[in-house]
Amino acid sequence: MQLLTASIREQLPALYAQEHCSDAIAYVKFFMPSSDMTWYATEFDGEDTFFGLVQGQEEELGYFSLSELQEVRNRFGLGIERDLSFAPTPLSKLRREK
Repeated sequence: MQLLTASIREQLPALYAQEHCSDAIAYVKFFMPSSDMTWYATEFDGEDTFFGLVQGQEEELGYFSLSELQEVRNRFGLGIERDLSFAPTPLSKLRREK
């Protein structure tokens, strides 16, 4: 599966473009099958670096790279996938309730 298509690249704002937004928009969702790891990208540098919401055992905003997402495999050989039905969503709707 192609994790990042040309149309998604065009939609993603540049790094820091949503820095002052009160509720940034996630444009793409990546996830690891058979785990609780999910990455929501809100910005992209156009080459390799995303910024967004990362959920696993913890939840945090941070940077992650396309190249690392492409390389990761679980013990069954499955790689990270892109949620094909994901639509742009404000982070407030994606955060876990505390």
